[in-house]
Amino acid sequence: MAAAAPPLKDELDIVIPTIRNLDFLEMWRPFFEPYHLIIVQDGDPSKTIKVPEGFDYELYNRNDINRILGPKASCISFKDSACRCFGYMVSKKKYIFTIDDDCFVAKDPSGKQINALEQHIKNLLSPSTPLFFNTLYDPFREGSDFVRGYPFSLREGVPTAVSHGLWLNIPDYDAPTQLVKPLERNTKYVDAVLTIPKGTLFPMCGMNLAFDRDLIGPAMYFGLMGDGQPIGRYDDMWAGWCTKVICDHLGLGVKTGLPYIWHSKASNPFVNLRKEYNGIFWQEEIIPFFQAATLSKDSTTVQKCYIELAKQVKEKLGKVDPYFVKLADAMETWIQAWDELNPTSKAAK
Repeated sequence: MAAAAPPLKDELDIVIPTIRNLDFLEMWRPFFEPYHLIIVQDGDPSKTIKVPEGFDYELYNRNDINRILGPKASCISFKDSACRCFGYMVSKKKYIFTIDDDCFVAKDPSGKQINALEQHIKNLLSPSTPLFFNTLYDPFREGSDFVRGYPFSLREGVPTAVSHGLWLNIPDYDAPTQLVKPLERNTKYVDAVLTIPKGTLFPMCGMNLAFDRDLIGPAMYFGLMGDGQPIGRYDDMWAGWCTKVICDHLGLGVKTGLPYIWHSKASNPFVNLRKEYNGIFWQEEIIPFFQAATLSKDSTTVQKCYIELAKQVKEKLGKVDPYFVKLADAMETWIQAWDELNPTSKAAK
C-alpha cells in the first residue's frame, strides 16, 4: 500500500529567512523535504548560502528583491528577519509556513518528534471560534467538543487564517526580561490549541507560524525594521496586530498553541535592547491604537482593510514619531507591490 501523500504538498510553501547555511534543514528533512522552500537571504547578497541536497527551493537575495520590485523594494527590510515577508509575496501557494533557522524539531512528553507542519495544517483546515470562548479549547480537535452552554448558532465557527505555534527551550522574551531571567527555559508542554477571541490582541512570533495566504496574505507585512530604521524585533508583532484587527473585521480566526518547535539559541539581550529600545516605549501607544482601531464597511478585502489601517497609522501614530509616517507609506507600497506580483489577488480587490 502506497504511503499517503504529505498534506497540502502542492498548496504550501515554507518560507525561511537566513544569513547562514541551512544545515538545520537536515533535522527537518522527514517533514519538509516533500515541500517547496522559499529562502530569503538577508545581508550580503554576494555570500553563498548552502542548502542540503534533496530540497526543492528557490532562493532570493537583496539583488533579486531589488530586481523584482524595483523602487518598491524599499518596503522590504534589510539586515532583519522581517525580509521574510518578501517570500510571502512571491509565493503562488495558498498556505505559508515560516520558521527561523535556529528552530529545531521538538519532542512531545512521550519523546516522539513533533511534526510542526502537520499540526499547523490541522489548525488551518479546521474552523476557529473567536466569537465565544470554548473552555475545552479547540472543539474541532480529536477528543474535544463544544461544552454545555456553547451557542449552537456559533458552532460552525469561522475560517482560520492564522496558526501561531510556540517554542520549547528558549522563550520568546524581550530584552529586559532576558536580562533578568538569563537562564530561564520553557520546559512546559501544554497540549492545547485555542482561538484568540475577537477584540483581543496578541504578540505574534514569526519563528513558528502558518497562515492562509489567500485569506490574509496581504496583511502579513513585517514592516520596516533593521538597517536604517529606529526599531527592530517588532516586525512579527506589527504584522500580528494588523492581521488580528483585519481578521476580526472580516470574520476570520487566529489560533495559538500547538505545535511546538525547539528554539535552540538565545539572542544577545544587549543587542536586542538596542533594537527594541524605541519599541518598548512606543508599544504603550501602539497597543491602544490597535485596540481602538475600527475599519469601515467599505473595507471588504484584506487590501482595502490594510490601506485604511495604513492611513490611520499615519494620522494617529505619526504623532508619536515620524517613523510611523514612513512605515505607513511603506504599508501602502507593500500592497501595491503585492498586487503587481499577484494580479488575481488584485482582481479580487
